[in-house]
Amino acid sequence: MPRGDLFPDIAPYETGLLPLSGGHVMYWEQVGNPRGQPVLFLHGGPGAGAGAVHRRFFDPAHWRVVIFDQRGAGRSRPLGELRDNTTPHLVGDIEVLRRFLGIEKWLLFGGSWGSTLALAYAQEHPERVTGCVLRGVFLGRRDEVDWFLTGLKRVFPDAWASFAEHLPEAERGDLLGAYLKRLCHPDPSVHLPAARAWSQYEGSCSTLLPSPETVASFAQDRTALGLARIEAHYFAHDLFLPPEGLLGRIDRIANIPAEIVQGRYDMVCPPETAFELAAAWPGARLTIVPDAGHSALEPGVRTALVSAVERFRRR
Repeated sequence: MPRGDLFPDIAPYETGLLPLSGGHVMYWEQVGNPRGQPVLFLHGGPGAGAGAVHRRFFDPAHWRVVIFDQRGAGRSRPLGELRDNTTPHLVGDIEVLRRFLGIEKWLLFGGSWGSTLALAYAQEHPERVTGCVLRGVFLGRRDEVDWFLTGLKRVFPDAWASFAEHLPEAERGDLLGAYLKRLCHPDPSVHLPAARAWSQYEGSCSTLLPSPETVASFAQDRTALGLARIEAHYFAHDLFLPPEGLLGRIDRIANIPAEIVQGRYDMVCPPETAFELAAAWPGARLTIVPDAGHSALEPGVRTALVSAVERFRRR
């Protein structure tokens, strides 16, 4: 995909590894203006990890961009580790990183699972958040997980068939349980093929038009293992969210401004969820991209996200 509407490629001015609880180690980096307005990028999945392209949503002359890989994901260690890996752990990790970097408040930028984590963090620490830019909203509810596991076959029957047929026919009645068993198997000859099948399924459904580049990036071993194993783990535990859910705590962030960007034809996280969030959140502005699916890198979504960040710059 041409990406000329993003800011130019840029290298970090600082990187590091930060020890966390439970033997986890977080990879983090800072990009842009060291004295600029802080913004935290939250990657999707859970477990997908961040990449160089994610630096390019932000004007490096203005923003102090903080990017990190969540527990078990990307360049954090150990890759794919599930012990001590829950949403409260990730929320706590963000606070550890904020204090380590000496940041008082920051803008949150997250898509898909990144939107979930942004909401969870903001609701726990509203005094540390200047605003939110969210894309492809996912609230972690059971019907949203069920849609991903089975409902998507209504639109992507071919991708879903490949996903389901990785498993023996007798186990297809419990896709999540059967996949989680394989993804947690110690033998790479078992867990890696399962991870690729899961991750390629998600990648195949993430764009409005077929994107071999997107599917190939999802199929890389590091991305696939972190994404599939951690995602299945979180799905099996209701995303480790409070019983009342994120909408049930929206009053905690009612006065925080938000920009929500949603692809009209997002099949991974259908627009209904973004509409519900925007309706419940007085400070939120919803932008529907008429010709896009789920991916942050689709042209209309990219443009809308950069515009949303620029509006916060002008506040």
